[in-house]
Amino acid sequence: MTVAVEGGSRKTQRGAGPRRGPMSRIRQSYNRNWYAWAMVAPVVAVIGVLVLYPLVRGIYLSLTDANSNNVGRTIGVNEIPDSFSWVGLDNYTEILSGGDHQFWPHFIWTIVWTAICVALHYGIGMGLALLLNRKIRGRTFYRMVLILPWAVPTFVTVFAWRLILADDGGVFNMALEWAHLPTPAWLSDPFWQKTAAIMVNTWVGVPFMMVSLLGGLQSIPPELYEAAEVDGATPWQRFRYVTLPGLRSVSSTVVLLGVIWTFNQFVVIFLLFGNNSGTDAQILVTWAYRLGFGQDPRDYAGSAAYGVIILSMLIVFASFYRRWLARNEKAV
Repeated sequence: MTVAVEGGSRKTQRGAGPRRGPMSRIRQSYNRNWYAWAMVAPVVAVIGVLVLYPLVRGIYLSLTDANSNNVGRTIGVNEIPDSFSWVGLDNYTEILSGGDHQFWPHFIWTIVWTAICVALHYGIGMGLALLLNRKIRGRTFYRMVLILPWAVPTFVTVFAWRLILADDGGVFNMALEWAHLPTPAWLSDPFWQKTAAIMVNTWVGVPFMMVSLLGGLQSIPPELYEAAEVDGATPWQRFRYVTLPGLRSVSSTVVLLGVIWTFNQFVVIFLLFGNNSGTDAQILVTWAYRLGFGQDPRDYAGSAAYGVIILSMLIVFASFYRRWLARNEKAV
């Protein structure tokens, strides 16, 4: 009772005075925690140089018709100034209205690619985590083997898969040919290109999901499983009512990270198909790169507009996802 009265008194006192402005609150925070501001300042400066400046520059270019022919450059002793023009939202209008005939096909494929890859990452990672959480002989060895793909640099993994899936002379097709089975054109046919991209990205992403979920499983108190067994719960009921609720916080975080990383997975697509092939298998981020650096003339404005649209979609998705999780947690 005493605590409630004191809390109400403080609330009344805060509400009685005028609300301070943002600058006043920042100044008060600086005076009170100046050491924290001093420690954060270098990080803020680095982020400003490496993230904020390119972001602002990209937003500016997306509102122009900049390309490699009208951007200022130096040729020998001659300096050619910028000659591109301000076009406002024309680039966004053309992209979102389908005027470039590329955005919506790549957007649909990016959504399909993200959904399938994250589902495979989570499903396979959950299965392996449940398996490694059991007391089995050689569990440490299995953990090391399954984490190994994560330890290998991604570019090495993708190049290895490119050799394995090569249309002519690839190990995979040689094995299929030996078994008298059809040999798909993994790196040249659009359908098999997408299948190969999902296979490689699943191989790359499962270890992270497995390790994260395994850590979450080990944080669940074993007493909960023992109590469920005493109550006669089946394995499926223990998984549904003990394991899944215990993994909710870990699952929500890794799924959100998985969606963002997969949506922006540049390395797998780019290294698997190169810059001049696999047009149908390109996701939005690799297509944006191709516009800006993989064609002549380079379309800097279009590439920047794609980048801003991708960033906006991820911000909107993360906001709705967090709100949905918060609403579900309150409901529980």
